[in-house]
Amino acid sequence: MTVRRIVPDIQVESEEAMRESRAFYGLLGLAEVMDLGWAVTLASPSNPTAQISFFTGERTAAAVPEMSVEVADVDAVYAQVVASGAEIVRELRDEEWGVRRFFVRDPNGRVVNVLSHRAGG
Repeated sequence: MTVRRIVPDIQVESEEAMRESRAFYGLLGLAEVMDLGWAVTLASPSNPTAQISFFTGERTAAAVPEMSVEVADVDAVYAQVVASGAEIVRELRDEEWGVRRFFVRDPNGRVVNVLSHRAGG
């Protein structure tokens, strides 16, 4: 299994808090690489896998994840996680913004977004 990056996902209370977070982390050298309105990701221009995401909510699931783990083959990881008996919070599915993902609860109760980018996505 290949892990491509791990991103902390931080839930914010409002669009204003999203703007303030974007500005603050911009001071640390992070730049916006994705803005879905309800989700924004900032990354280091010199190390694009160093990222942080902010969410005002979750558009396609009931829970906002606390971490995202990008893997090379999300289908294989999903099968392995299901076979382990771990709690699937949200089933595997394709998203309109070019990722295939599922949510799982870790042993500490944290919701983890596990994803792969689709070809052309």
